Amino acid sequence: MRRIRTDVGHEAWQATSYAEVRALLTDDRLGRSHRDPENAARTGDSALLGGPHGDFDTEREDHARMRRLLRPFFAPKRMRELQPRVEELTTQVLDRFAERTGPADLHAEVAVSLPLQVICELLGASYADREEIRTWTLAAVDPADRDLSMAGIVELHQYSLRLTARKRREPGDDVISQLCAEEGLSDEEIAGYATLLLFAGQETAVVQIGLGVLRLLTHPGEWRSLLDRPDLIVPMVDELLRLSGEASNRGLPRYARTDLVVGGETIRAGDLVLLDLGSANHDPDVFPSPDRCDPARAGNHLLFGHGGSFCLGAPLARMELRALFGQLVPRFPEMRLAVPVGELDFRPDVLTECLTALPVTW
Repeated sequence: MRRIRTDVGHEAWQATSYAEVRALLTDDRLGRSHRDPENAARTGDSALLGGPHGDFDTEREDHARMRRLLRPFFAPKRMRELQPRVEELTTQVLDRFAERTGPADLHAEVAVSLPLQVICELLGASYADREEIRTWTLAAVDPADRDLSMAGIVELHQYSLRLTARKRREPGDDVISQLCAEEGLSDEEIAGYATLLLFAGQETAVVQIGLGVLRLLTHPGEWRSLLDRPDLIVPMVDELLRLSGEASNRGLPRYARTDLVVGGETIRAGDLVLLDLGSANHDPDVFPSPDRCDPARAGNHLLFGHGGSFCLGAPLARMELRALFGQLVPRFPEMRLAVPVGELDFRPDVLTECLTALPVTW
C-alpha cells in the first residue's frame, strides 16, 4: 500500500500487490460511494469513473439487488445458449473485415464492432444505433472533460429509457424485456441497468480485444503457438487478459467507509483507495516471470475482480474473446501490424488505456 497523487492531483492510497488487491476487492469497509461526494478525492473528471458513485446509505443493498436481478442473464446455461450466436456474429464481422484490401483498422472494424453487436442483441437494442451508442460511451469515460462525460451518461440513460418504454410496448426475447416483466421494477431502474450493460458490455471487450491482438502481433511466437495449438484458446485468453493491464497510476476507485489498517498503513474514512489490477496481475510472487505469456498458469488473475465484486459479465467477455481469437488467428495466419508499434495511439482512461486504432495487414 502506498500513497500517491492521481492524475488530477488528489491524494489517494494505491494497492499494488496481488494479496492486498484480492483482499480489498471483497472488503466491506470499502465502497464506490462517499459520504460527501462533492469533496471526495477523484482519479479524473469522468462523471462515470472519476469519482464516487451511488448512495452511501444504500450502496450495499443496491449492489446486491443489481447482482440478483442481472446474474441470471449471465448464468452458464444462458451463455451456452448464446455461444452459437456469438460465433456466428464473429464470423460475420471477420467476413466483412476480410473483404478489405490493404491496411485495415482492426480496432474499429472488429474490436468495436463485435462487442457492440453482441450487447445490442442481448439487450434488444438496434445495431443501427451503434455509432451513437459508441460516441456516448467514449464521452462517458472521458477523463478530462466533466461536462462531456456527464452528457455522454445522460444520452446513454435517455436512450435506455426509450428502449425500456419500447420493450414495455413490444416485448421480445431480450434482457430489457425480461426486466420489464419483473414485478416492481420502474422504467427508471431498468434504464439504469440497461445503461450499465450498454457501457460495460462493450467497453471491456473492446479494450481487451485490441490489447490482446496487439500482444500476439508483437510476440509472433505466441501467435504461432495459438495457430498450431487451437486447443490452447481458453488458457491463452486468460493469459492475454492477465497481461493486458500494466502497472499504472490508476486502478479501481474505492472509498473507505470507515478507518482501516492495510499493510501497516492507516486509511481514514473517506480516503480514496485505488486497486491496481495491472500491478496485481503482474505480481511476481504469484506470477513468476509476469511479463511472459504462459497458458499453463492457473488463470487466477483479478482483471474481472474477485468474490462479490466479480464482474457479472465476465463469462460473456471471455466468450467473445475466445470466439474472436479462435477464428482470427487461423483465418489470418500472416496478419501483422501495418505501422510501427511506436506509432500506435492509446486513449487514456481512468482505469486503463485503449487503442484508438490498430492498423493491420495480412
